[in-house]
Amino acid sequence: MDFGVSFISNNIMLPILDFFYGIVPSYGFAIVALTLVVRLALFPVSADQLRTMRRMKIANPIMQQRIKAVQERYKNDPAKQQEELAKVNSQNIQEFGNPLAGCLPALLQMPILFALFATLRGSPFADINYTINFQILPPNQAVEVQHQAFTTPPQNVFFAERSHRPVKAIVSAGTKLAVGETTDIKLVTDDDHAFTELAKDMQLKWQVTKGADKVAVSEEGIVKAIAPGEATVQITVPGIASQKGFLFIKALGKVGVTNPDGSINWDILVMIIGFGLSLYINQMITGGTQQEEESQQTANRLTPIIFSGMFLFFPLPAGVLLYMLVANIFQTFQSYLVSREPLPENLQKLVAVSSPAAKPALDFEPKSKKKKQT
Repeated sequence: MDFGVSFISNNIMLPILDFFYGIVPSYGFAIVALTLVVRLALFPVSADQLRTMRRMKIANPIMQQRIKAVQERYKNDPAKQQEELAKVNSQNIQEFGNPLAGCLPALLQMPILFALFATLRGSPFADINYTINFQILPPNQAVEVQHQAFTTPPQNVFFAERSHRPVKAIVSAGTKLAVGETTDIKLVTDDDHAFTELAKDMQLKWQVTKGADKVAVSEEGIVKAIAPGEATVQITVPGIASQKGFLFIKALGKVGVTNPDGSINWDILVMIIGFGLSLYINQMITGGTQQEEESQQTANRLTPIIFSGMFLFFPLPAGVLLYMLVANIFQTFQSYLVSREPLPENLQKLVAVSSPAAKPALDFEPKSKKKKQT
């Protein structure tokens, strides 16, 4: 489904990235600045989401208590039970708000966050790959081949600092060839300029990633069909900032905690640990209710470990990890600010008449306020 990710990335994210790079010529600084700008722009939306979650955590035990009371009272009258449950649900929504209201802010953020993630995963921070699948037919089926040009979707490529354009790969004779035939692959911009005209010093990497015995590809992009079968040709465009560092990060395009020789990339490991720690602090701030089952509390404690561990098995470029770390620290700070806001008056009244063992709201109140209420 098209969420307009490419449009947002090319028309919003990249201009902001270029702007900050123009202030301080560091792509690491540009990542941090871009992340903060996007998070600040989304602050009102995400804050509303946090408020809804906080309100629902406090109100949920009371709402569940009401529902259980109705279910018990009318357990022998299903029709009456459904009628009363509808009334209770309506009362809960009117009093505490709609629990689904927190979903809308999350949905509004998704296209922007996806676009930000996509921007930092591609050029200039990482290499870009164009993958083309070929089908090779036997010589006696050559008459069946209808040559028709094939074009890949465009990808944004940085040719130089703050100079980038969408680039696509074009296979002149198409991806269906007979043994002995050849075709050429050309990289061109959206306005049909040859890639080599804009990036004369950029070395492309051509390789057959599947079916090396079926096709051969030259450094000029000439593909020759050798034997029947299927093959895949990959063209790699280097990211101009992939080997550049920032602060303690050695290379923004570096991927993985360990290297092929077994050595550890401590910069990436530090960012993963920092991400997990910030996630844990965020959970401590948003908190949970005292009625939560022990299994749920255990799951909450394991969440930071699980999410951080994912980066060990599904590694991301260092530049993307930098974005995720900065974004999570910002989210933690935002959660803290929201947690300091006073609760709605109706919730405070309900807490005031609750028993000491059922005061979920107090977990969210500043300590100074707790003392005033006791």
